Parts: sequence; C-alpha cells; structure tokens
Amino acid sequence: MAKYLVIVESPAKSKTIGKFLGKNYKVVASVGHVRDLPKSKMGIDIENNYEPHYITIRGKGPVIKELKKEVKKAKKIFLATDPDREGEAISWHLAHILSVSEEDKCRIEFHEITKTAIKNAVKHPRKINKNLVDAQQARRMLDRLVGYSISPLLWRKIRKGLSAGRVQSVATKIICDREKEIQNFIPEEYWSIITNLFIEDTKESFEGKFYGTLDQKMNLKNQEMVEEIVEKLKTGTFVVSGVKRKEKKRNPYPPFTTSSLQQEAANRLGFTTKKTMMIAQQLYEGIDIEGEGTVGLITYIRTDSTRISNEAKENTRKYIEEKFSRDYISDEEKKYKTKKEAQDAHEAIRPTDIEKTPDKIKSSLKRDQHKLYKLIWERFLASQMKNAIYDTYSVDITNSNYLFKASGSKLVFDGFLKVYTYATVSDKEIPKVVKDQHLACSDIEPKQHFTQPPPRFTESSLVKELEEQNIGRPSTYAPIISTIISRGYVERENKSLKPTELGIIVTDLLEEYFKDIVDKHFTAELEEKLDKIEENQLEWIKVIDDFYKPFGETLKHAEEEIKKIELVEEETDEICEVCGKNMVIKYGRYGKFLACSAYPECEHTRPFVKKIGVACPRCGGDIVERRSKKGRLFYGCGSFPNCNFITWNRPIDEKCPVCGELLVKKNRKNDTIIQCSNKECKYKRVEEKVD
Repeated sequence: MAKYLVIVESPAKSKTIGKFLGKNYKVVASVGHVRDLPKSKMGIDIENNYEPHYITIRGKGPVIKELKKEVKKAKKIFLATDPDREGEAISWHLAHILSVSEEDKCRIEFHEITKTAIKNAVKHPRKINKNLVDAQQARRMLDRLVGYSISPLLWRKIRKGLSAGRVQSVATKIICDREKEIQNFIPEEYWSIITNLFIEDTKESFEGKFYGTLDQKMNLKNQEMVEEIVEKLKTGTFVVSGVKRKEKKRNPYPPFTTSSLQQEAANRLGFTTKKTMMIAQQLYEGIDIEGEGTVGLITYIRTDSTRISNEAKENTRKYIEEKFSRDYISDEEKKYKTKKEAQDAHEAIRPTDIEKTPDKIKSSLKRDQHKLYKLIWERFLASQMKNAIYDTYSVDITNSNYLFKASGSKLVFDGFLKVYTYATVSDKEIPKVVKDQHLACSDIEPKQHFTQPPPRFTESSLVKELEEQNIGRPSTYAPIISTIISRGYVERENKSLKPTELGIIVTDLLEEYFKDIVDKHFTAELEEKLDKIEENQLEWIKVIDDFYKPFGETLKHAEEEIKKIELVEEETDEICEVCGKNMVIKYGRYGKFLACSAYPECEHTRPFVKKIGVACPRCGGDIVERRSKKGRLFYGCGSFPNCNFITWNRPIDEKCPVCGELLVKKNRKNDTIIQCSNKECKYKRVEEKVD
C-alpha cells in the first residue's frame, strides 16, 4: 500500500509524475477545480465582508469521494497543482474538502515535469500560500461581481444571453475603438520615386529611393511636385556622393513567455491562442515518447519571465558547442529584460531537455504538437547563441540637388539564425560602387500612394496590446478572446477580429454607464492591486470593498436610466420555405441564425450562412462560408448535402485561363496568390497588395 498520496489536476500529469515516483507514492487527479462559486446566483455575501459561498462543482461528487477514500489510506498528502495563483487556490480548496490543515506542509511545487524536479519537490513541501489564494480569490470575486451584476441588466435592457466581464469588456472596447479609428480614417496622398540605376561597365543594377534635397528630407505630397522633380532628374546625372560600410549585429530573440509564445504561434503557425495553450499544456504535462514512456517536454507554460535556470543555461551551452562549435556560444551570458510588471514567479518556457530535439521525437508527437515544440525548442536554443552579423552597405546618390539612397546587406556570420528557422533572413546585396562614380539610369518610376488606416487586431496583436496595457494576465488571454467571440461581440474576418453590431452596442452602453469597467487604465490598476495582495501588501477585502461601493451606486443609476434597447433585425433576401416571408438575422447562444420575420406566427429557423457571391462550379448554387468542427474557415456549396463541393481557399468569380476551373486566392502578408482550384492545373499568379 502506498504511504504517500500526490494530488494533481489532470490525469495526464498524474500519469507522467507517477512514472518518476516509486511504489510508495500514489498519484491521482482532481480533474481541475473541485469547488467554486455557484452558477445559479452571485454566491458572495456583500453585507458580510464579501464572504464567498463555495459549493462542490456539479459532477465532482464521485471524484471527491474517491479522493477522500485515498486520503484515509495515506500517511502523508502532497498537493501538486500548478505553481501559480489558480493552482494554489485549487490546493486550498482540496485541503478544505479533504480536511487537510492549512498549517500542514502539504504543498509541493515544480516548474517542469522531470524526474529531478519531482523528486526535489517532494523533499521540500511547504504550507499553502494564503496570499496567493487571496489574490486568486479576489480576482474571481471581482469578475463575479461585475459579471453577475451587469449581465442581468444587459438581459433586461437589450436581450437574453448577453454578458459583461471585468476584462472581456475592455478587450471588446479595444477592438471597437480600433474599428472607429478605421471608419473615421481619412487617407492622405503621398508619392515615392524609385530609380533603377546600373553601372555601365558591368551592367550590375540596383534601386535608389528618393530621400529629399541635399539639405533635408522631403515629403512628396502630389503629382505636380513629383513631375517637376522627375523632369530635373532626366536632365541631370546620377553620381555617388557617399558610401558607408559597417558591421551590424542582430540579437537573438529572448526565450518565450506565455504572451510571446501565443503571438509567435499565431504569426508563424497560424494557431489561435486557445489552440496554442491547449497544445502547450499537453507538452508540459507529458507525452508518451517512444523508448522512454511519458515525459514532460517543456517547462511551465504560464509565465511572464524570460529568466532561465543556471543548469539549463549550462546544458544548452554544452549542446551548442558539441553540435555547432564554440564559435556559436555567446561570449557573455545572455540576459533578457523582463517586464517591470512581471511577477517573475517562473522561468521562461523552454525544453526540459535540450537533447530531445524536434527531429528526434517527431514520431512520438502529433503534427501540431511537433510544430509547437519545434518553435519552443528552436527559440530557446537560439536565445543562448551569438548574434548574427551582417556587413551593411549604404550609398548616397545625388542628381540636381536631390538625394537618393540605396542599401544592401550580406550575412557574414549566421549565429542564432543557424537554428531559428522562423526568423526572416535579410540578405540583399547591391553592387560595390565608389564615391564620385557616375551611374546610368534605366528608369525613373514615380508612384502614388495613400496612407492606410490602422489594421484590425489579430489574435496576436490583441495579445500584445493587452500585455502592453497590463490588462489581465497571459494565462487569461486565450479564454478572453474565446469568450468575446462566442458571445457574438467580435467575429473573425479572415485572421482579423472585427466587432459586431451587437459588440458595438453593448460597448457603447457600458462606456456611458460603467466607464470604469471598460477603462483600460482602471483595469490595469486592479491587476496591480491583485499583485499587491499576493505580496501581502493589501487586504483582499479592502480591494473588493474599494471597488464595489462606487460600482454598486453606478449599478443603481444605470438600472434607472437605461431604457429598453430594441435591436434592429437585419432583413435578408432569403425566403422562408414554410410561409414565404423574408428571413431575418437573429443572434442566439451559438451565434447568428435565420428566423422567419413572421414570428411568432411562423417559427421556422435555419442556420445562417454567408454567401461570397461566387457560383458553385459543380451545380451553379451559391458558395458560402462554413466552419469546421475545430473552427477553421472553409468554403462549400450552399446546396450541401446534395452538392459536396468544398475548398479551404476563398474562391473568386473568375475562371482559370488554362483549364476553365474556378480560381481561388490565398492572402499573404505583402501579396495575394491567385491559383487554380484544380490540383492538376499549375496556373498561378501573384498580385501585390495596393498601398
């Protein structure tokens, strides 16, 4: 019989840890939280110092019964939940339910699931940190007070199913504010002049970009100004007036924090924040590696620090020397800045064993697991390597008192770029020229541009904005984005986040009556107060009280002032097949749907589909946007299941000039690829995006 009982949150983690501990230990899982505030009511006694009323989560009875049974058999209990506020709170709730004293040294903490880390953790148990628990409890209660106070108000004043949240409402407002910037943006005209220059003897060519006069930079505002300059250039001579060569160092990127991992996985792999965190959790908790069993592959995934352990640094430096040579090891220890507001409780996200290369364990990983592990492994290894070194070359060219500039660079030492395959390598050489050398010109190309509005947020750029504004914590970004999309406040358009009409209406109402709730500075200040609770500098009850007293008054005022808002239903040209009336767009728990405008006389509904204005090449029906079970956008015939035409790329209303099949497009950062939907046809063209 096992003498020691170790309780973790997930079955996957229990399996991994169980492998490292001997027969004297039994590892079981609580399967997440076991207690929480009730769903059916507020669960906070506002009149009695905000006393929370916790209940056992529905469906957890059998789990708790089994845990109590195991506790009776054990000589010692170890609570091994995640090493953060939420993990501490889960341990505290478990201790309460299992009658474990808070004074007992029952809490063990580790930041990677390896044999060394687990063995060391059970040797150094500690008491439950009540400051961490109080900080998590304060966050949970603040969110409950906001959500369970404002959401019913939105139900009564707008429609059922709406919700507000302390952080989700701020995130929605950020997206809405950006949309207003875009709508109010007035484009301004500007021009550029590019000269195609070449050396007559060798015919080597390069581009020169207009800079201004010899004295100052010039902004080209209109065609008349440009035409005047071009005429002077045609009669003048292009002469090299200056040449500069210098060495430029490119620093490696720091190892990942939760936020930077979410951003890079979105940009490089196309993962949503939710998907990134789900796969990262799997890699942290343990993967069954061929020949080794279940192993935790990366360190703890919820961190805001770039710090790494001395042991990890030393092992990595040895690996670099063995695999690439000593030339690639940084002469000085690499130190990366961590944000001022960071809690710095955990290391950066890194591989637990640098020897477990992505190629070595590829066969044991699923496709997306391998992609994310490769990204983490390469980023960490690169962070400990030398800078890349470029030989840069800049040239000044004059003509008729006007100055043009050209520049080139050549990679002379790859450094960290040798392993970080996700970095863009800029290597653009231009021919060598000398001062006073005359250059020939094959073309002078003036080009009109217009300033562009700020782009809509993507998941990646929204995460960056939330982090910079100190709104929420990295571990909350994925659920925040999932929530505002599922509530119908925001929708994905390609990879961008666009506010819906509903999102704008709710945000405007909150901004008018609950200004603090959607104020990013107010929300950031609350985050700082939660940090101070954790550091034992503030009492959690005072933080709640300072927030709720003015909030309660605001709530009463809003209840009295806000009139019922009638959402205008958008009528479509879709006809109800039951009664012949037009269908209207309505919002339900799972998003948009179509309903008959004659409701309640006719209750017919059907799913909402968005037509893209292109006919199906098979049956002539409308091609519509659809989403897979995993949320990925694809395009299919609206006559499904009678017609099963589908494509992952967006079709355009144009036939292939080679085979006559439908053309589709793929959007990239700087251009768009138009290609044939027929896999056997090789037709393809690239269209540059217009400024």
